[in-house]
Amino acid sequence: MDRKIEKKKWTTKKIILLVVAVVVIGLVLYSVIWGDHRSKFNVQTDRITIEEAVEDYFQDYITVTGRVVPSRTVYLDAMEGGRVEEAFLEEGSLVEEGDIILRLSNANLYLSIMNREADLADQINNLRSTRLSMEQNKLNLRQQLLEVNYQLEQQQRDYAQKQKLYEQEYISEEDYLRSQEAYQYSLQRQSLVVESQKTDSLFRAIQIEQLENSVTNMEENLGMVRDKLENLNVRAPISGQLVSLNAEIGEAKSQGQRLGEINVVGSYKINMDVDEHYISRINRDLMGEFEFAGGTYQLQVSKIYPEVQNGRFSVDLEFSGEEYPENLRTGQTFRIKLELGESNMALLLPRGGFYQSTGGQYVFVINPDGKSADQREIRLGRMNPRYYEVLEGLEAGERVIISSYTNFGRAEKLILK
Repeated sequence: MDRKIEKKKWTTKKIILLVVAVVVIGLVLYSVIWGDHRSKFNVQTDRITIEEAVEDYFQDYITVTGRVVPSRTVYLDAMEGGRVEEAFLEEGSLVEEGDIILRLSNANLYLSIMNREADLADQINNLRSTRLSMEQNKLNLRQQLLEVNYQLEQQQRDYAQKQKLYEQEYISEEDYLRSQEAYQYSLQRQSLVVESQKTDSLFRAIQIEQLENSVTNMEENLGMVRDKLENLNVRAPISGQLVSLNAEIGEAKSQGQRLGEINVVGSYKINMDVDEHYISRINRDLMGEFEFAGGTYQLQVSKIYPEVQNGRFSVDLEFSGEEYPENLRTGQTFRIKLELGESNMALLLPRGGFYQSTGGQYVFVINPDGKSADQREIRLGRMNPRYYEVLEGLEAGERVIISSYTNFGRAEKLILK
C-alpha cells in the first residue's frame, strides 16, 4: 500500500546557516575581485618623519664647503740637478723676488764649463794663427807682385829698345824674338800673381769668417753653460711666502724635481668640490656668498675644472670685491651658498632620506584619515639644501613621509600605528 511522503520544511536554523554561508562567500568573492591586494607594512609614527608639501618660492642654490687657497701659487723646480749645499731660508719665510733660497753644486757642470773654455781658447788660437798666416801670405804675394812688376818694367824697356834696333837692322831677329818672348812671359806672370793674390785673399776671408762664427757660437754656448751654473742658485721667482721646501743638506736633486712652493701673500680665492649632479648647471660668473666674523662676502665663479674624480669636480671662486675678510688664512673652510638661478614659485617638498631609497621616483602619501599611507609616483625637478621642487604627483597640503624607506622593503601601503 502506497504511503504519502511529506516535504521537509525550512527551519530557522537552516535559514540562518544559509544566510551566513552566502555572506561569507560574498565577502570572499568581493575580497578576491575588488579587495586591496597591495603589500602592507606596519609602521610606528614616532619612527618616521612626516612633512607637508607647500607652495612657496624655490631658491635655486646649493651649499658646499669651500676652503681658502692662495690666488696664485708658484712652484720651485730644480732647473739643474745637483747636491744641496746650503739652504738660506726656511718654510714659512717671506721672500722677495730674486732671493736665493737654495744653493746646489754640480761637479759635472763645472767640468763641462772647463772643457768648453779650453775648446774656446783653442778655437781663438786657431783664429789668431789663421789671421797671422794670412797676413804673412799677403806680404809674400805683395813681394812677388813687386818683383814681377820690376822684372816686367825691365823686360818692357829692353823689348822697346830691341824693337827699334831690329827695325834699323842693328840686331838679329833672334835677339829681337827673345826679348819679345821675355816681355810676354813677364806679362802673363804678373796676371797669374794678381789672380793668385785675389783667390787667396777670398779664401782666407771665408776661412776667417767661419772661424769667427765658430768662436761666436762657442762663446754663446759657454754663456749658456755659465747660466746653468747660475741656475744652481735656486731663487724666488716672485715675492710671497715660502710655504714648503723639500730639500735637505747633502740631498741629491735631479733636474725638474719639485723643491717647494711660494704663495702670493694677501690674495686669496675659494676652492670647493661640487657633486657631479650639478656639472651642467654651474658656469662662470655664477654668484655665491658666505658669512664670516659677522659679515657677508660675495664670490664669483672664476674657473671650473673639467675633471671629475670620485663623483665630484672642483670649482674656483674669487672675491667679487677687493676687500678680503680680516684674519683670512689659507686652509680655512666656509659654507658657501652658490646661486644656480632665480627664485620662482613652485611646489616644495622638504628634503629627507627617502630620496636615497627611491631616487625621487615615488613617495608615501598620508591618507586623509591619517591611519595609512599609499605609495605614489612623483617627478622631482631642482633641489636645494632644504627642498625638492615637485613637478608632478603631489598637491599643496598633502602630507608625505620623507624619512628613509630602507625598512619598508617592497611595501606599497603603510599602516600607521
